[in-house]
Parts: sequence; C-alpha cells; structure tokens
Amino acid sequence: MSTWGATKAKRVFAALLRIGWAIKRSAGSHFTLGRPDWPDYVWSFHDGDEIGPRMLSRIARHTGLRPEDL
Repeated sequence: MSTWGATKAKRVFAALLRIGWAIKRSAGSHFTLGRPDWPDYVWSFHDGDEIGPRMLSRIARHTGLRPEDL
C-alpha cells in the first residue's frame, strides 16, 4: 500500500517551496523549479488539480518530497 494519499496541487507546490525548491522561471502555467544538487523540475499543475498517490510518488522520486513534508 502506498504511503501517499491524494492531495491538491497547491499543497504539494507549497511543500516543495518549503523543502528548498525555488522558482527559476515560468512560462504560462509551467514553472521550472530549481534546488541545489538536484536537476531542475518542471511543475505544470493548476492549484485546484487533485494529484493522486501514483503521481505524488513520481514527483517525490524527482524532488525528494516525503509524505511528512505535506
């Protein structure tokens, strides 16, 4: 069973900013996030979008996000 539950994109984005990611640039609704020692990550979700456990797991793999960070 996954340790991730579904949550809103706005909450995940705020958590990414809290753990050290910063907006490097934006184009429309796409944000390129940067963090030292990590490759850039493109965020393209709208605030009200519901992100499921599977997608949260993928985001976590690329960003270092943990369930307790939400």
